[in-house]
Amino acid sequence: MSSSTAERSTRDGEPVEVPSSLLQRLIMPRRADPMAVRALYVDEQSASARRVWPPTITRAQYKRDVDVEVSISNPNARRVRTLSRTSVRVPEDTEVSFASYFNAFPASYWQRWSVLRTVALRLSLEGTGRVDVYRSKADGTQVHSHGELLETPGRHEFDVELQLDSFEDGGWYWFDLTTADSELVVHSGGWYASQPAPGRAAVTIGMPTFNRPTDCIATLCALGEDPLVRSVITAVVIPDQGANKVVDQAGFAEAKAGLGEALRIIDQPNIGGSGGYARVMYEALTNTDCEQILFMDDDIVLEPDSILRAVAFSRFARDPMLVGGQMLQSQARSRLHAWGEVVDRHRMRWAPAPNTEYDHDFAQQPLRQTTWLHRRADVDYNAWWMCLIPRAVAEDVGMPLPLFIKWDDVEYGLRAGAAGYPTATVPGVGIWHMSFADKDDATDWQAYFHLRNRLVGAALHSAEDVPKTMLADSMKHALKHAMTMEYSTLALQEMAIRDFMAGPEALFDKLPTALGEVRKRCADFTDGQVVASRELPLPSNNQLSVQGMLKPPTNPVTIGATLLRRLVHQLRPVDSRTHRRPQLNVAAQDARWFVLSGLDGVTVSTSDGRGVTYRKRDPEAFRSLITRSVELHWQLAREFPRLRERYRAAMPELTGTPGWKRVFES
Repeated sequence: MSSSTAERSTRDGEPVEVPSSLLQRLIMPRRADPMAVRALYVDEQSASARRVWPPTITRAQYKRDVDVEVSISNPNARRVRTLSRTSVRVPEDTEVSFASYFNAFPASYWQRWSVLRTVALRLSLEGTGRVDVYRSKADGTQVHSHGELLETPGRHEFDVELQLDSFEDGGWYWFDLTTADSELVVHSGGWYASQPAPGRAAVTIGMPTFNRPTDCIATLCALGEDPLVRSVITAVVIPDQGANKVVDQAGFAEAKAGLGEALRIIDQPNIGGSGGYARVMYEALTNTDCEQILFMDDDIVLEPDSILRAVAFSRFARDPMLVGGQMLQSQARSRLHAWGEVVDRHRMRWAPAPNTEYDHDFAQQPLRQTTWLHRRADVDYNAWWMCLIPRAVAEDVGMPLPLFIKWDDVEYGLRAGAAGYPTATVPGVGIWHMSFADKDDATDWQAYFHLRNRLVGAALHSAEDVPKTMLADSMKHALKHAMTMEYSTLALQEMAIRDFMAGPEALFDKLPTALGEVRKRCADFTDGQVVASRELPLPSNNQLSVQGMLKPPTNPVTIGATLLRRLVHQLRPVDSRTHRRPQLNVAAQDARWFVLSGLDGVTVSTSDGRGVTYRKRDPEAFRSLITRSVELHWQLAREFPRLRERYRAAMPELTGTPGWKRVFES
């Protein structure tokens, strides 16, 4: 293989050649992975069971005709056996499909965004059996594309070129393997381009970390252990912003040995995720010659081939673009959090891309059996749990905004899109991350950053000169927080609006101080403090039943009547005796406004199960916080056009390297 078609690396002193035409490898689960995780790599639900040929159909006939219908008789049939991360053994009398998340080829995305017009499937096999290649349409219809019978024992090199011309709205390629009297071993395989990739594979990977050294080291080891992945890495930049340092942990020496001089640990104060990712981009642009910058979270579980896939997609893209990875759930690893996301420019909220769903379980609904997974989804941005940004885009679009956390990735995607650099969230490029269902980030201390940064996003990207839809939505949620006794959230939102109206000049100054100020304000309210339920008195009112309160009002009349009654209740004086102990303990999923607004004191569990918050009705706090919220929203609506111009004028300073350099050097 010539140097023009391969990237070179070394592993244990031996050179490793990486075909620059490689798009994605065939990969298999680790032997220690839970059974449900196998569904991300192979589809064994409906294809891997032992087959029974009807008496009128011989095995030879089946081998010749792929369209013959056969039945599955043994639900406990043998499964394929993983030999390594890139090889697998298929037992005799078995059929297995690789129509799976990590091994099917998302043809519609490559047809839409890349320069390629064909793709090749290459497999190195040993044994006898049959290989069948299928494609799907956007509606999930399956079409047989190619089949080959491997009749003679020994090694076989399967290589078939497939067209990328029928996938405008959606569709995948995949292959199935079928055996009869003997087993079939796949030694290696993958999907390849018919031409070398343009440009260089030279990626700087960045993971800002804050007191998660164990997770961070595990990811570093995964990067260093895979020689193909290691071959495309120019640098790995870890801005360490916590007190529990990565370099002090067991396992760091091993992680460093795998990455060598490419690993760069940078100690800096906690300036949030945006400060960490900005440091990664700054280092990549000023101290490396990389062509790609890949952002990843520090608490992920990595599938290393996803890095190669993201880099390959970027290199073959028709024009520079952001390449996003999808988030699988680390606590339920066969479940996908989101297929892709868009932003409502009126409400300034993110949402699933059209025709997609949140929280899809591949162990229960495989790719072939889920119609909507076959449509291509176009997105506005990709979250920075994994997102590749070409160097050319970073140099043109600039650095992340100094937002500490929340909305920095969303805003960057919108900014890049406005500059002509789209984002593609590519299936099969994925990592595992803790589910957002286990976080209370809309009501805990992060509520400040959610609203302040959402307002910044509206000033820069809203579809309206005055975002009336967003402000109405914000006021609606303020009332809900007040009725559910989330006074700390209301206080943080008041801070957020005031800080936004202070103007863009304050964003850099707030980076090192905002978190402390927010936490201090939270501590002024019992609902802002998480405690163990055993530290509080038991509920006092045995006559109250949460179950009896859970039925929601369902029509405008009952909703209005319920809301009016509860508003009156919120303004009534509170008997101090009711605050000696909570009336009820309510689960997080039951903490609805029509439940809590009729109570005087209640403990509510947190989504992550760490403890409870004690919410106590306070008519004075309700009255003053709601009054100030209304006044601030009204003032914000009046001043928004002026603020919008100020934020847009300040963008060069906020996203320029000099501004961030001053932060890092200070």
